[in-house]
Amino acid sequence: MIKSTFSPIFWLLPKSPKLFQHTITNNLTNRAAGVRQNATLEHPIRIPPVLSPPTSAYIHLPFCRKRCHYCDFTIVALGSASTQLDDDPRVLNYIQLLCREINATKVEFDTKPPLETVFFGGGTPSLVSPKMVSSILETLNTKFGLRMNAEISMEMDPGTFDAKKMREMMKLGVNRVSLGVQAFQEKLLRACGRAHGLMEVYEAIDIIKTCGVENWSIDLISSLPHQTSDMWEESLRLTIEAQPTHVSVYDLQIEQGTKFGTLYTPGEFPLPSETESAEFYKMASSMLSSATYNHYEISSYCKTGYECKHNYTYWKHKPFYGFGLGSTSFVVGLRFSRPRKMNDYMNFVQNLENGLVNSPVNASIHPKDTAMDVFMLSLRTARGLDLKSFRESFGTSIISSLFEAYKPYFESGHVVCLNEERRAVGTEDLNTYLLEENHTPAKLAYLRLSDPEGFLLSNELISIAFKAMDSLEI
Repeated sequence: MIKSTFSPIFWLLPKSPKLFQHTITNNLTNRAAGVRQNATLEHPIRIPPVLSPPTSAYIHLPFCRKRCHYCDFTIVALGSASTQLDDDPRVLNYIQLLCREINATKVEFDTKPPLETVFFGGGTPSLVSPKMVSSILETLNTKFGLRMNAEISMEMDPGTFDAKKMREMMKLGVNRVSLGVQAFQEKLLRACGRAHGLMEVYEAIDIIKTCGVENWSIDLISSLPHQTSDMWEESLRLTIEAQPTHVSVYDLQIEQGTKFGTLYTPGEFPLPSETESAEFYKMASSMLSSATYNHYEISSYCKTGYECKHNYTYWKHKPFYGFGLGSTSFVVGLRFSRPRKMNDYMNFVQNLENGLVNSPVNASIHPKDTAMDVFMLSLRTARGLDLKSFRESFGTSIISSLFEAYKPYFESGHVVCLNEERRAVGTEDLNTYLLEENHTPAKLAYLRLSDPEGFLLSNELISIAFKAMDSLEI
């Protein structure tokens, strides 16, 4: 049998954008990734969402016109002139391969609920023709079923679609668009190596509005080379004027192997300093909140009722399927990664069809790893960690260790406790509760990071929590 790679999910999600304080790289890579068995907590672990069948699917469409200077995603660059890919054999063959993978995927659950969210990520999915998108959605519907009015999101780049293509996508069921604007300055778009210019940005926004797309997002990147505070303020202002229902704000991360990685050193000119990057983040939080966008996740803002349902699958530690080159699934608490090279992915699909790929269903995971996953993902959200659920699943010792480790941060205001009415609990009352409950804070309902100061320290604060959990004998 050909062994597949199974490990805790941690922060290895399908095509996760580069978020501010976006990963805890050292902590994750230094931890043993092996699956440990026969572990026990104070009582059996109970995490039903992880053990249930996925109702979300991520579809990776890796094709781009060119690779942006900051990008280290798994993509296939087709050339700057590429806009229509109907007859490109590289694309046709890949879509067929992707559909083969979906069809060959084993469904080993007693129930098979229909998919509630589908997310087309890339790459630049809007380069792919509606006909090809239709074949993928038909395959998903046949294999798993698609719930009526399921959220179907697509990442789209300016200059890669017109009104005709947009309307055709909408007829197929695409009802949410994530528009990769990144910046509203021609100079910065060129410096990033983006294939579109500012004119295409405004054209794309006009197309989305004219076609009646109600649920759409603008993606922005802060801390770009030569980006000033005035530039960032202008991008935020123009974004607010465009009136999307959702905004994603990512802080540039310099990755090895990218063009930016060879040109720049983080924290050195022409990149903004860490202090300047923090000010960019605070500015986004302030301006977008003032414009009635809810800051519901570290990098995500939305009008009321327009949270990205698919991304909430990740934040709530729910299972999901991932299909396509380099994508990731999260099933029964374990991450399952596809190959990042096309030839290897082709072999993987062939082996999957031949029954030579192990299923994660029979694997196991250490409860402490699951606890860390749940904790980290929860603290990325404004809702925070549900203490009652966490205590019921993992016991009181982990919570006691976390509260002890976070004492200085409760006092500084970076970490906040909320009661059942979601009102902040003061430090004095918090200490009283902890003493009364013998370090079992039953009167405390949620633990979250403050906005924006706590979110800015998310890496450090989550690392502290990991150390506290790791010290426990489990």
